[in-house]
Amino acid sequence: MRVDGKTIAQEILESLSRQVILLKQKNITPHLAIILIGNDPASIAYVKQKILKANKVGIKTTLLNHESRIKPSPRAQAEGNQELVETIEQLNNDNNIHGIIIQRPLPLHINSELIDRAIDPQKDVDAFNSKAKFDSPISMAILAILEHVFERRGDTSEGLPTARTRYPKRILAEHWRDERVAGPQAEFINWLNAKKIAVIGKGETGGRPVIKTLKKLGVKPIIVDSKTQNSKFKTQEADIIISAVGKPKILNSSSIKKGAILISIGLHKGADGKLHGDYEEDEIKNTASFYTPTPGGVGPVNVSMLLKNVVHSAESFRC
Repeated sequence: MRVDGKTIAQEILESLSRQVILLKQKNITPHLAIILIGNDPASIAYVKQKILKANKVGIKTTLLNHESRIKPSPRAQAEGNQELVETIEQLNNDNNIHGIIIQRPLPLHINSELIDRAIDPQKDVDAFNSKAKFDSPISMAILAILEHVFERRGDTSEGLPTARTRYPKRILAEHWRDERVAGPQAEFINWLNAKKIAVIGKGETGGRPVIKTLKKLGVKPIIVDSKTQNSKFKTQEADIIISAVGKPKILNSSSIKKGAILISIGLHKGADGKLHGDYEEDEIKNTASFYTPTPGGVGPVNVSMLLKNVVHSAESFRC
């Protein structure tokens, strides 16, 4: 069954719109600053979507574009990093800015660790800094999608969803750190822990934060990377596969078992000029029980969770 990320994201955005209205009544307008380095078409497209959705819920955005500097000299590299740090410091000191993100991927000459540390943890809504006060948007997006599947796991033979358990959406995505979970929350966590979950890829924008979040939930994921031997056997035994590679046909019907749940974080541009995930829908749709498409799967939910962090950051300024 196809998981419609746009529908999940729309529900989150509608909730955020109501929160933003309440904040504006207190003279607080959530404000996201986006730093874009260079003119990579994919990055520009992603930024446009973030700005579009932010404006839709009433979040103000500021876009700052920095020069990419292709193959810069060592001196230019140092100057580029310093210039970026100075920009971040200005945003850190601006109380009207509630969230700061730097669009990934970064050019090779940019020191990502230096940049991540430069962002105020109170404003690091992408959560790349280990001291960030927020959960990773991509991790929250994966949890939201899995909650969606959990609610609809009792499929009928006609392929229509039959919800076995109904409870307020995104409970876990907001409160998974709370060890006192009970009721539906505990049921969802128990469901996750009963599954064999494989994560393919350990990159900083995909696999790594998802693995970290799963481990905090008590889940011990099967980690598959380029060094994993017999990786096909690893994925064939998994109930849930989260793929964060960004290359064509990482998974197909022969590398998954019947009824597996597939989530593709990875993206790549195909020969047709369109974005594709780590598997082709036509190749897995009759084998997987649930799967996210590309586009319209993880991406919209990821953006909505980023904006959720911005709103939460703005709420903290009420004090």
